[in-house]
Amino acid sequence: MGLYLGIDTSNYRTSCALYDSVTGDNKSCRRLLPVKQGERGLRQSDAVFHHTKQLPELMEELFEERRTLTGCAYSYAPREVEGSYMPCFLVGENVCRAVAAAECLPISCTSHQKGHVLAALYSCGKLGLLDNDEPFLAFHVSGGTTDMLLCRRDEVKVVSLTEIGHSSDLKAGQCIDRLAVRLGLPFPGGEELEKLARNSSRDFKIRPSVKGLDCSLSGVENKCCKMLEAGEPPEDAAKFCLTYIYETIRAMTSAGIEKYGRMPVIYAGGVMADRLIADKLAEQFDAYFASPELSGDNAVGIAIYAALKGKKV
Repeated sequence: MGLYLGIDTSNYRTSCALYDSVTGDNKSCRRLLPVKQGERGLRQSDAVFHHTKQLPELMEELFEERRTLTGCAYSYAPREVEGSYMPCFLVGENVCRAVAAAECLPISCTSHQKGHVLAALYSCGKLGLLDNDEPFLAFHVSGGTTDMLLCRRDEVKVVSLTEIGHSSDLKAGQCIDRLAVRLGLPFPGGEELEKLARNSSRDFKIRPSVKGLDCSLSGVENKCCKMLEAGEPPEDAAKFCLTYIYETIRAMTSAGIEKYGRMPVIYAGGVMADRLIADKLAEQFDAYFASPELSGDNAVGIAIYAALKGKKV
């Protein structure tokens, strides 16, 4: 029991966090990577450069007061599956290993995705789901993933995440960000696109492209482009995009529950901070959401992972 450091250097945000396993408090410092207006992302070499520049500054902010650490952890890859790799995660690994060596700390690593799930469990008060053997569903919906996961407590990995459904093409966050950039909104575009969508009074009847437990989202981008080319208002295209994503996640959740039985559903990832989507899902299922500040990329879940691993030692 004590104070744990987590570091996450994902594709679009540098973050580090402290988690106190005694009080349950956290301190988080994070900063988006700079993306030029009109661009839809960064090359990995640029992401590595910006993380290398930003992480020391954030660590100085995080440790503005002297702290005694018990352990630390970093995210090593986007997902805990073979072939999941991005060079940008090496920045967080190197800093965390240096801290561990200097302070003689136990160190662990986990996936960026697991960090999202743990941050969501923490922020909605459901870490207790890891105290029993009952499964739960989790969604990780972001620019890089639209995954449905069957989750169980794991004595070694803290929690096992088994992918049971995913998007076969575009991810939900990609759809949102591509439309936002097309409309001249900043990247990432979720927050501004939601504001725009709230100005629309249209209702849409949508049949999502869901087959079994998997989905396809390329249709939403094509439809939004056609709407704009036809001169339809940007706010209507924005609302159509978010409504389509809601209907897709709803259909996937229903299919997952039908196959695996009723259970709690945890929604994580930046897209799930959108209240137009989250509020409707909350009406349909035994649903729990990460708080807005812990929906996007953050290191709080990584710090919690370090604490939970330390508890098992």
